[in-house]
Amino acid sequence: MMRYYIVFVSVFILFLGACTDSTAGDADRHDITLAHNHATDHPVHASLEHFKEEVETNSDGDMQVTIYANEQLGSEREVIELTQTGAVDATKVSAAALESFRPEYSIFNLPYLFESEDEFKEKMNDPEIANVLYQSSEDIGFVGLTYFDAGMRSLYTADRVVESTDDMAGLKVRVQPSAASVNMIEALGGTATPMGYGEVYTALQSGIIDAAENNLTSLVSSRHGEVADYWIYTEHTVVPDMFIMNKALLDEMSDEHREIIYDASDSANEFHEVVWAEATREAEDVAQNEMGVEFREVDKSSFIEASQPLHEEMKQDETMAPIYEMFRGEDDEAN
Repeated sequence: MMRYYIVFVSVFILFLGACTDSTAGDADRHDITLAHNHATDHPVHASLEHFKEEVETNSDGDMQVTIYANEQLGSEREVIELTQTGAVDATKVSAAALESFRPEYSIFNLPYLFESEDEFKEKMNDPEIANVLYQSSEDIGFVGLTYFDAGMRSLYTADRVVESTDDMAGLKVRVQPSAASVNMIEALGGTATPMGYGEVYTALQSGIIDAAENNLTSLVSSRHGEVADYWIYTEHTVVPDMFIMNKALLDEMSDEHREIIYDASDSANEFHEVVWAEATREAEDVAQNEMGVEFREVDKSSFIEASQPLHEEMKQDETMAPIYEMFRGEDDEAN
């Protein structure tokens, strides 16, 4: 069924391209199709609009970007596959969605890899580190352009207070559909329940799950604060959004246009830092003062201790050990 969906969307996009590209003979004119899964009022969409403006302005209109939001062209996995084939030119997806395509991206679901969000940004803003990830998928059809900060992920529960890993026993926690996400919650003592993001509200409301883990904006942007009583500052992972593009498209561009794409991506990253910080502050205020969510600090020591077997396992993995060392480096003993 997935194959037929991809073929259908591919044909649809090619049809749109045929209708809009009146200068197909000009090899360095490009109509870029960009897909993502967020609503148009999300900070990521604003950041991609910024990317679009930068590209179109700096290329004097030779490159045009059309953005499809709200999963119009498919789920994250589907648009990754479409980007591989070139049916979609670029997409924003969670790093967790990429781990089934390249295991290197599972590093972000390792709990307590970073001591703070600032440490995460320091690592990801180091080209020697980031480019290892961005280039890891070249052989399967796409490359990374930049990342968008998605905040530190914490637990939020329907009605249970969590103060240590002892309170995680029997707690059904929604996780992203990825093996690393499942392993993380189970290592912390909970019961992992993989499901799509769009199902979380109803699942919390009906008791199918007891909790979820995400960033602060999810309480407001998806109204999860209406069905969650507690936000627990576990701050266990930082799972960024990744902005990827079809490699063949980048390769066929002129050096000038390729540089415009990379510069616009960097500019979008910087723009996102500002709008994301504003959205996070606003989300905390609305969730606490309008939705009645209670924000609780937690002693992280039991969570950090419980995560250590996952760290040891990753250090022994032939593929992941170099990635782990790259991010942890001299700080390995800290967590």
